[in-house]
Amino acid sequence: MNPLRSLAAALADARMSRGQWEPAYNAMVADLRASGAGESVPGAGDRMLDFGLPDSEGRWTTLSELLSTGPLVLSFQRGGWCPYCRAEMAAWRRALPSLAAAGASLAIVTPETGGRAAALGEQVGPDCRILCDVDHGVAMTLGLTVPLPFEISSRYRAGGLDLDRLTGGAGSFVPIPATFAIAADGRILFQHADPDFRIRAEPDDVVAAIAAEASISRS
Repeated sequence: MNPLRSLAAALADARMSRGQWEPAYNAMVADLRASGAGESVPGAGDRMLDFGLPDSEGRWTTLSELLSTGPLVLSFQRGGWCPYCRAEMAAWRRALPSLAAAGASLAIVTPETGGRAAALGEQVGPDCRILCDVDHGVAMTLGLTVPLPFEISSRYRAGGLDLDRLTGGAGSFVPIPATFAIAADGRILFQHADPDFRIRAEPDDVVAAIAAEASISRS
């Protein structure tokens, strides 16, 4: 199965199934774009911040440690409660063999903690590291944290989705989903960070950026 086609189809399905949310989501995205959300996120050619976070098993993990084995795909997600995140995780599960063939690994960053963070990782598989960005500290430093409108958070709570509980108290904010392909020396090779959380990076494009860098290095 082609990861690019499957992700596009899954995102379209998620959007159709949640059609009643589209007006509120469209208004949220319009406000975020007007405010310049995401414009300060590091891009291709920049160096990624060398941060440290606990993983889903409580082990302290740094970016430099993850890069010690080669290039890395670093993906910031809203959480396993988000159908668009679940669709992207399923696409990465299918793309992991291609990513490994390019000599790279995958790490997912989520504001969820404990078992919920681990459950998100299970959607990808054991070859993925899950990092817990408690209170959105790293996401905020990278310019990825945005406020969740009261209308949407209230509707979430009314439907039984309590983001304060899922994230340990930071539910009034969410990260902009973002994907970075990072070379072993910390250079960002590819960046996708869109305030519209319904739009995600295609795994094929991310793997291609890493493969192209490897080709240049060999030449």
